[in-house]
Amino acid sequence: MKIEKSLSKEIQTSIAWTAALTVLFILFNRQPEILPGTLTALPFFVVLYFIFFSIGKDKVAAQIRNWLNSDIKKIVIFPAILLVLHFAYVLVIKQNPFKGSVSMIPYLVFFPALVFAARRNNVKKIDWLDFVTFIIFLLPVTLIDANPAGNLPVVGHEFDSTYRIVIMLTGVYAFVIVRGLDDVGFFPEFKLPNLWTAIWVWLAFYGFVFIVGYSVDFIQIKGHETFSTDLITKIGLAIITTFLHTALFEELFFRGILQNMLSKRINQSKSWLTFWKWGLAIMIPLAILVGYTLDGGMQWFPALVTLLIFLAAFYIERSGVFTKGVYTALAITGVTFGLVHYHSGSIVYIGFACIAGWAYGYTWIKTRNVFYAALVHALVNSSVLIFGLEMMR
Repeated sequence: MKIEKSLSKEIQTSIAWTAALTVLFILFNRQPEILPGTLTALPFFVVLYFIFFSIGKDKVAAQIRNWLNSDIKKIVIFPAILLVLHFAYVLVIKQNPFKGSVSMIPYLVFFPALVFAARRNNVKKIDWLDFVTFIIFLLPVTLIDANPAGNLPVVGHEFDSTYRIVIMLTGVYAFVIVRGLDDVGFFPEFKLPNLWTAIWVWLAFYGFVFIVGYSVDFIQIKGHETFSTDLITKIGLAIITTFLHTALFEELFFRGILQNMLSKRINQSKSWLTFWKWGLAIMIPLAILVGYTLDGGMQWFPALVTLLIFLAAFYIERSGVFTKGVYTALAITGVTFGLVHYHSGSIVYIGFACIAGWAYGYTWIKTRNVFYAALVHALVNSSVLIFGLEMMR
């Protein structure tokens, strides 16, 4: 009875979050010229985001896992539903569902769940198969441009796309429910201590970025001409869209899944120092390569940041205060996160992105919730607009 009440409460909370986001969705997309597209997107938006806000919750995930009972016929039902929803929306907005790289979506949706289903046993230890599955699943996601993406809405402010939502739901379903990975923390919640953690981490990080960035002419103070309602609305919309479109996606996969698995694997090995040494030995040359293959000064900056991050992890691990492997995993994923921003073309930006990876990962460790790490991420990405700054890349 207690379990049923807890499950019912989680469902009600998901309904409340979905309703609140739906109101914002309609509010920002009520203009007469885009209203037809908004109404077309609305049912898909509601269904996808209700699943989005529900699937990562403990009781919901446990209930689904119990029902699946490792039955592969049942396991493929959810990926099939996601695929139907995605292609149905793409067809409704009169786009070709098989155009270009979008044809890879069936593979992406079914692959990770089928891999874990094929294992047929609930392996508690994190092993090579988990990381290989993660890489083979996520690498195509980062490389392909799934057009048509099925934007919700078709035009307007585009809260997100069916493609990104489907990929996130696939990741949570495969790793949390089918694989049984715990502590991912993919569910919305409101806790003041966690909110305070997110706020102070954001302010501390951006304070550091501003001081260093301003001193090397990477950041300039542009200011705001007027502080108006339009500006506040613009900032609010920037935070919401960044949170839903970019931040949650990256934090789920980098922190909730990758950092989480790596932390568990290092702890299981009982030898955090080995992972720390290998991590440093791999990341330093990569950071040097990144710095010296881009134009601009401060080529040493990514390598210096990498070294400092790993030294911080070393002394925290050696203190013995925290669970072994947590901060080594944070260092490895944080630097990895920064270096994959090579596409930005800015040496200083990549160094800051490594530090940002540490800030987001630290927030996830303290809150055990992807949504708070994503909040810090969204605030960081919106800080240029919030504070009236300009980045000189």
